[in-house]
Amino acid sequence: MFIQAPALASHSGIRHAFFTRQGGVSDGIYASLNGGIGSSDEPAKVQENRRRMAAALGAKHDALISVHQVHSPDAVIVEGPWRGERPKADAMVTATPGLALGITTADCGPVLFADAEARVIGAAHAGWRGAVTGVLESTLTAMERLGARREKIVAVLGPTISQNAYEVGPDFIRRFAEEVPGHMRFFREAEKPDHAMFDLPGFIGARLEAAGVGEFTNLGLCTYSDAERFFSYRRTTHRKEPDYGRLISAITLTP
Repeated sequence: MFIQAPALASHSGIRHAFFTRQGGVSDGIYASLNGGIGSSDEPAKVQENRRRMAAALGAKHDALISVHQVHSPDAVIVEGPWRGERPKADAMVTATPGLALGITTADCGPVLFADAEARVIGAAHAGWRGAVTGVLESTLTAMERLGARREKIVAVLGPTISQNAYEVGPDFIRRFAEEVPGHMRFFREAEKPDHAMFDLPGFIGARLEAAGVGEFTNLGLCTYSDAERFFSYRRTTHRKEPDYGRLISAITLTP
């Protein structure tokens, strides 16, 4: 049902999970642990899946919270469950025990953060656009506002599309080169002319290390190539399916 990272699991005051697509009640293309509120899956099934995830983390159902992700650089500080609409952002941080910060992904990078000493945690949705514009750095800054120390923060990247599966075209390559000078090392030549294979996990790791995070771990799990365990937007597109499920990666402080 979920995967854990030793770098986070070693801290008794923190619980986390990179949930797979297994262990839920959804069926069809959403089988079975779809956590995507924005998907076209039956809402009751999504809520039951999220209830199961919250229970696995030892949190109340309404304490598993997510933002309305828009591929932005924005991180919000969370002190309790949302009242009304979810804010538009791509990262959350908290120092409040019992809240489970849940990021939804289906190829983009889910990054969980923790400063165990300061008892401050964070979760970020890092696609290429968010990573380029600074969502990872924004998460670290927001955690520092709650008392975390950057050099004490552990960051873990969960299931993400790998370079072997991430082919991009000339427009992407050109835009990336303009916005992130000196980072063309994250591309290698593709079989298709004028295309390249982009290393999103490598780029995320480089941004975090440059930002001074204390420890970074990449679990090395590819969403595209492991259809049994992970949802993948790109795989769904290639298969011409009408929609796709969303994975949840979450972290919480124990009360």
